[in-house]
Amino acid sequence: MDKLRHKIIIEDYKNNFDYKKNDTSLNIQFNRVAFVFFFFFIIYLIYTIHLIHLGSRKSSVEISNDLPAFANKLYRTDIIDIDGNYLAKTVKSIDIGIKTSDVIDRKKLLLSLNIIFPDKDFKKIKKQLDTKKFFWLEKKVSEENYEKLMKLGDNSIKPEEKVLRMYPQKNLFSHIIGQIDDDNNGISGLEKSFDEVLRNSKKPIKLTVDKDVQFLIRKELIKYQEIFKSKGSAAILMNVNNGNILSLISLPDFNPNERQNITDVNFINRVTKGTYELGSVFKPFTFASALNEDLIKPETEFLDLPKSIRCDKHRIGEYDNKIPSDLTAEQILIRSGNIGSVRIAQLVGPEKHKSFLKKVGVLSSIDFDIDEVAPQKDYNFGKCRLATASYGHGVATTILQLAKGYAVISNGGYDIKPSLIDKNTESKKKRIRLINKGVSDQVVTALRKIVNTEEGTAKFADVSNYEIGGKTGTADQPKEGSYSEAKINTFASIFPTSNPQYVFIVMLDTPQKAKDYYYKYRHQKGGWKGTLYNTAGWTSVEVAGKIMDKIGPILATKYLEIN
Repeated sequence: MDKLRHKIIIEDYKNNFDYKKNDTSLNIQFNRVAFVFFFFFIIYLIYTIHLIHLGSRKSSVEISNDLPAFANKLYRTDIIDIDGNYLAKTVKSIDIGIKTSDVIDRKKLLLSLNIIFPDKDFKKIKKQLDTKKFFWLEKKVSEENYEKLMKLGDNSIKPEEKVLRMYPQKNLFSHIIGQIDDDNNGISGLEKSFDEVLRNSKKPIKLTVDKDVQFLIRKELIKYQEIFKSKGSAAILMNVNNGNILSLISLPDFNPNERQNITDVNFINRVTKGTYELGSVFKPFTFASALNEDLIKPETEFLDLPKSIRCDKHRIGEYDNKIPSDLTAEQILIRSGNIGSVRIAQLVGPEKHKSFLKKVGVLSSIDFDIDEVAPQKDYNFGKCRLATASYGHGVATTILQLAKGYAVISNGGYDIKPSLIDKNTESKKKRIRLINKGVSDQVVTALRKIVNTEEGTAKFADVSNYEIGGKTGTADQPKEGSYSEAKINTFASIFPTSNPQYVFIVMLDTPQKAKDYYYKYRHQKGGWKGTLYNTAGWTSVEVAGKIMDKIGPILATKYLEIN
């Protein structure tokens, strides 16, 4: 044991001795490394102080907000919403490149770039300096870093100014604003239809849409699209008196900052371009058509209505066998009776009913602010077309046309033109009345009862204090000469019914039942868990009611006119 302890001591001594023997040379090497490190640190510090000093001085480099002269042909004026929020804007962008043949002092340049761009990979930049004639250092450089680079006075630094079209709201207005191509040409939306104006005007184009309202509606649509697993959805909010559109949404949408293939059917504008058989939302037009011809009154009785009828080879039945056989004209609308609607339309006749649908705009093409508008098919109205059209089948139209029709039958009967462009002045043109005011008032009264009575099909839209009236529409989607199980569920509403100001339409494409969703009825205790029926009353009505509850305060504060 003593021998082992002695050996360890000797070994330790030797090690200590050897270390001390080499201590002088090690110190010399260490001092050399320290000197080199200190030298480069001093250089780095000098350049840092220099850049800070340059940054603190008033710049001799003028950064103009004006677009470069070469970009005049690329300039497009801004698009703003009703409150002045930017929806589309042309901005200047600067890219920074390095021409390696013009580099005089590579170490100095690398050190300066390291200070300005500390997060960059400088091994990669050094390699590019050694191997490439030219490379892009930074795309869309900030104005602050651009100033610092220019103050270096290095001729190898090559700035290139570009003009970019930016869409600050991203997806929010994509179907309205549209896109441009690589050559700055508008290819969809307002960018296309107002291409010439956007190129030549310096004054922003102001729209009627409201960013806050648009945001809330879109947020709820996305939420409920997930709940009901619908393939797509759409909504439009429009002033019934002047046609100004406050919100227009189609889902799916896209980010115009990241160009999409506009031929993709997923990105169709479901409000203006998609055509649908919309079902029972057509029944108010059938009711209004007969009233306008003075063929019925709301209290006119229809007795012994059958549960089904046949037209050629087709059977027409009620959606609900509990609908009574004896109903007034108004009750037919409130209860959404198919057979009763057919009987009312038969009183009007094919030509007059078709003429009425065209007059109010439901089956007439609309001259609109964007080009993505579906052409309206001209239907031949025979006895069967008359019958199916009375309850919204056999004829297809757009949500935009439906909105116009509901505006006309609720605003006192006046013609309107849907618009996205803020005219900034009240139209001095004499308003054209298309239907009698009394007819309009009677339709509005019935629409209100559809929402606030037990017999109505839109009870879930009875939001307190907003006096909502409207009509549901559940339609089977056409498929290869027949109809599929997939549905288009729509709720077309107007509010407030005491003084109609807005039409609001929500459409869901192929919604499914939601087994875990909780429904609450008329703000009372209790409700239902799970969607009982895959119909508009359980889907689109619920969505519209929730949305109106959220947007109501904004509308009341900013826009609502109380007479």
